[in-house]
Amino acid sequence: MMKKSILPLLLLIGFVSNLTAQTFKADEINIEYERYVLPNGLRLLVHEDHKAPIVAVNVWYHVGSKNEKPGKSGFAHLFEHLMFNGSENFDDDYFQAIERIGGTDVNGTTNTDRTNYFQNVPVAALDQVLFLESDRMGHLLGVIDQEVLDEQRGVVQNEKRQGENQPYGQQWNYLTRAMYPKGHPYSWTVIGEMEDLNAASVEDVHEWFKSYYGAANAVIAIAGDIDPDDVYQRVLKYFGDIPSGPTVERQEVNIPVHIRDSYQVYEDRVPESRVLFCWNTPQFGEREDIHFDLIAALLSSGKSSRLYKRLVYDDQIASQVQAFQASSEIASRFITYSNVKPGEDADEVKNIMMEEINRLIDEGPTEEELKRVKAAYFANFIKGLERIGGFGGISDILASNETYFGDASYYKTVLKYVEEASPKDVQATAKEWLTQGKHVLVCNPFPDYSVSEGKVDRSSLPPLGEPKSSKFPTLQKAELSNGMKIILAQRKGVPTVAMNLMFDAGYKTDYLSKPGTASLAMNLLDEGTKNMNTLEISERLQMLGASLNTGSDTDISSVSMTTLKPTLDASLDLFADVVLNPAFAEKEFERLKQEQLNNIKREKSQPVPMALRVMNKFLYGENHPYSNPYTGTGYESTVSELTRKDMVSFYDTWLRPNNATLVITGDVEIGELTSKLESAFKNWKKGDIPPIAFNKPKTDTKNTLYLMDRPESQQSVIIAGHLISKYGDISEIAREQMINILGGEFTSRINMNLREDKHWAYGAFGLVLNAEHERPFLVYAPVQTDKSAESIQELKKELSEFVTSRPATEEELEKVKNNQVLGLPGQWETNASVNGSLYNMVKYNLPDDYYQKYDGNVRNLTLSDVKKVSGEVVKPGNVNWFVVGDKAKIIEKLEGLGFDQIIEIDTDGNPVKKEMPKIDREVKN
Repeated sequence: MMKKSILPLLLLIGFVSNLTAQTFKADEINIEYERYVLPNGLRLLVHEDHKAPIVAVNVWYHVGSKNEKPGKSGFAHLFEHLMFNGSENFDDDYFQAIERIGGTDVNGTTNTDRTNYFQNVPVAALDQVLFLESDRMGHLLGVIDQEVLDEQRGVVQNEKRQGENQPYGQQWNYLTRAMYPKGHPYSWTVIGEMEDLNAASVEDVHEWFKSYYGAANAVIAIAGDIDPDDVYQRVLKYFGDIPSGPTVERQEVNIPVHIRDSYQVYEDRVPESRVLFCWNTPQFGEREDIHFDLIAALLSSGKSSRLYKRLVYDDQIASQVQAFQASSEIASRFITYSNVKPGEDADEVKNIMMEEINRLIDEGPTEEELKRVKAAYFANFIKGLERIGGFGGISDILASNETYFGDASYYKTVLKYVEEASPKDVQATAKEWLTQGKHVLVCNPFPDYSVSEGKVDRSSLPPLGEPKSSKFPTLQKAELSNGMKIILAQRKGVPTVAMNLMFDAGYKTDYLSKPGTASLAMNLLDEGTKNMNTLEISERLQMLGASLNTGSDTDISSVSMTTLKPTLDASLDLFADVVLNPAFAEKEFERLKQEQLNNIKREKSQPVPMALRVMNKFLYGENHPYSNPYTGTGYESTVSELTRKDMVSFYDTWLRPNNATLVITGDVEIGELTSKLESAFKNWKKGDIPPIAFNKPKTDTKNTLYLMDRPESQQSVIIAGHLISKYGDISEIAREQMINILGGEFTSRINMNLREDKHWAYGAFGLVLNAEHERPFLVYAPVQTDKSAESIQELKKELSEFVTSRPATEEELEKVKNNQVLGLPGQWETNASVNGSLYNMVKYNLPDDYYQKYDGNVRNLTLSDVKKVSGEVVKPGNVNWFVVGDKAKIIEKLEGLGFDQIIEIDTDGNPVKKEMPKIDREVKN
């Protein structure tokens, strides 16, 4: 056992003394943990965090796609799926078990170098999770047979289809083959090739597990409301009898030398050209690997970054730029790309990208540039420390560093590399690697391992411990003299502050103007004030370690910020400046207007947004505040007509203090906060807010299929539904649990049918798109093209049976209720998540104690409540259907499904032709 002595977590931001001299020190950032090594070689890392009664369990296996052999690609990722399908002593779906005990943030992922599984659960469920994780580590092969293999192989293949069906979805296949020679461990994609997946046998799978999933090849990181020595005894109990497994030979660092520029062109169904550069670079964790994270930020992070400022902001010939270091264990890649605006020259974009990269190589970054991206790097790391689980959380940091480097504290080395990096260091790294590569070879001896005696009774799951109740902060309220309302959820001892200024506006206000107005006006709000331009705002946010976002949803327009407590005062000044003094500069307006037009083009190329853009038009009918595209971007014709005057009018009409509520979560005092806000917003005047009349939706269609042709699509996207009553007119708690049973969770009926049983979809779900007034109830499924009609039949059957022959059962209700209640403690782990609940309270006018009473209200929910709301929500006869797919391949079967009419529409929802002929049912049936 090894113990790390550290400073308390709250001291980690004590180095932020003032903005102008802000310096981040790696030595002052510490994560307290204890390290144990079991006799069988299993490494255990334990971190105590008592702010919420939850625990994160993160299991990492040091095996990824690079351990596969040519012709056997995709095994690591396929096995990740197989390990969710039950084990010898718990032969049931893993998600079922985790949902029953209130698990949240549960998933598994695979990359080139590792496979990990993680979940957050109530502390009382720790033994069950340890049992489940140890059972699939040491007792798995007995349940992997041909049927299980075929099922998960189908799921993985649909995941591959779904990824490749997206715009630019093929680029990673091309890039992988171009950068690594045949036979290199990175020369195939993580998800694998279809033919390799089809050829995988049960024997192959068994051999793969025996080779790589022993205890000595695994790391467990556990963080939360726990005692380390107690956790060690529990882990020893459940994992101690698992064999260490065979010795795993670590592959050597192997960075291919790409001697000269190579060039490749391919075509895909996309709205814009994309120019992409890639270099082979040093392996993960090297000093120069970390330098490339800073180089990436210098090039594309923030509006003042070099590529963004030149291509997107100044020249406006690209709509998007991105740069990142794709770090991997034996070789990395530095990637940067730009999306070329329609009508612009791809060669010009390519030349400017290289010009800016060469300027960085020749001159290096400025001190101010480097200081800014360093501050953002440290701030992002600090924000991750607020969470015990999930990507970037404490258990994830500990497990990844132990797995890759044999030292859970290696993150300090990485942060030290960031702290120490000078402009000359970064320039030297760029000059060395963005012109040539090199090769390094490392070899270390293997340790010896032994096995302890097993004493776990695996005939049944361990009992749940006593569950702890969820904690939601008590709310404090105030009102400024100008009418702006304040709601504070005070949480002491947490280093972040989250705030959101909510206006009763949103996309619904486009009803009184032009579709797309609210979206463009709110996007423009933070693009410059009377005191700072947009680049200066971006730079100041990075220096503060803060993020600021403006935007709208259906009913609310908002300005949100997340910052650190030591920089709160300066952050509030910036926040108020953005709200009170928007410049609405003509140059910024024209730039964002063009971006919104490009966004509309992108939406019209992507399967799901294509349906979302037109759906409301047919569900609500014309001349309804919700009838415009659900995305809020509007139409090309309406956005083209917008002027700067429209933006100012939106601001003057809707962004008034008497139409605003500020919700804020963090370690602040209500009196001090109110005083600061009163001073900051004292000149903000009240205004008259126009009413919006919500007429009854006017649509007389049902049992209609609206078809959008997307030739050569590998999948069809099916979205079907109808409107239900406004928020609060039915039991929302009963409605939530009803949706969870039908389609809201992984183990819901719809997903288990189309994904787990039929293997036609990677995921299929049901949901309600919440709004203040009538809302769409939808079922959603992207399915393989040749099963489009059959999938619609299955969805129809699920909807019909849910309110007739196969209603919700007591067992289903208890499962979703327990999962909802037990998952609440983890739901409010971060200030941002608490602030999200405050947002809902304001938007839907919920009582102040809504979330304090939430678990009790869910516990008291009865099956009769759920059946009653099922009849109010699920109305199979009222459903309209929207399908995006390859019309030539699917239309014949669709015509035989009994729709009253099938109408082909374009991407704006206009009929391609008036109406398809009525179906001759006698011939078809």
